[in-house]
Amino acid sequence: METEVKKSLFLATLFTIFLSIMIWVGSRNLAHFDAALVGYTFASLFAVFAIVYRYVMWLHRPPTALYWRRGWELMFKREHFFSNLKFLVGRIVTIIGGNSFIWKRDKERGLAHWLIMWGCILAAAITFPLVFGWLYFLVPDGDLTSYKIVIFGFPTLAFKIETTLGHLIFHGLVVASVLVISGVMLAFRRRMRDRDAAVLQTFSEDIMPLLLLFAISITGLFLTVSYTWLKGYGYAFLSIFHAITVIFTLISLPFGKFFHIFMRPAQFGVAIYKKIGKEKMARCIRCNTEYGSEMHINDLMQVQKKLGYNYEMTDGTGHYQKVCPRCRRLLLGLSQGKMWHGPSIEKG
Repeated sequence: METEVKKSLFLATLFTIFLSIMIWVGSRNLAHFDAALVGYTFASLFAVFAIVYRYVMWLHRPPTALYWRRGWELMFKREHFFSNLKFLVGRIVTIIGGNSFIWKRDKERGLAHWLIMWGCILAAAITFPLVFGWLYFLVPDGDLTSYKIVIFGFPTLAFKIETTLGHLIFHGLVVASVLVISGVMLAFRRRMRDRDAAVLQTFSEDIMPLLLLFAISITGLFLTVSYTWLKGYGYAFLSIFHAITVIFTLISLPFGKFFHIFMRPAQFGVAIYKKIGKEKMARCIRCNTEYGSEMHINDLMQVQKKLGYNYEMTDGTGHYQKVCPRCRRLLLGLSQGKMWHGPSIEKG
């Protein structure tokens, strides 16, 4: 078995065991763990194992490994630390919080992505603590009009049930479902009307994730409708169908488009890498013009060497990566000229 596979299996097992321990501890020896939700729990444990395994394997790729290592090195470099921290916070607010990179492409696409993202974040923030027994509600002694939120066994905020705050807390998943459904509808509208999207999309990578998000959200809403207005009519079937959609989505997290959720944060390291790399530019060995980050050029040569590619110039003048794009085009033309007219052609 290869070293990276062993390391990936070890870390995946370690994270899965850690989550299991946290479930045990957070639910106070499973005292507040709902056995009816055990299917969600095992699906979550499987998802954690598979996500960590795939993520570690991804980090073992030479280009990814170099970016990952260099990103952390540059992040904590003393002379850049505070500027990096400010830059990172700004990127988190604008890129993740605001989805600015998608809004720039298309407003409707940006709104769809923003609604889906925040709906999923809100749903996950509520669902996972409830499923794992980390969060539950306690009725204070002698006060049947209030609830107290208990997190990891520690009482926290108390609130009145019949208040705006109370309704928001108890209907947080309804709000999340409405956000996700709205975003999914906008995404489907774009995929039906945008010809470019329709040509490039595939069922497994583009349609299936939207269908899963819609199924989870709509069945969750139907559960609320059932016990609120229909006196529990169809609740058993809806709860089973909702569980199936959630479990299937959790299991599919590491294998489909949803995996980009975990890969996307790594791009912050790339952004820091590019920012600091601009401080020192490489010069072409042929025309002496600046054409790229010197750090990036040197790292690229290392990666190519690890991958078994040799781009040293045959005439011993240097490495091909140290030649700017313009000169590469000129060298190609000169080489073709030599082959056409013979070695007597003059160098440009």
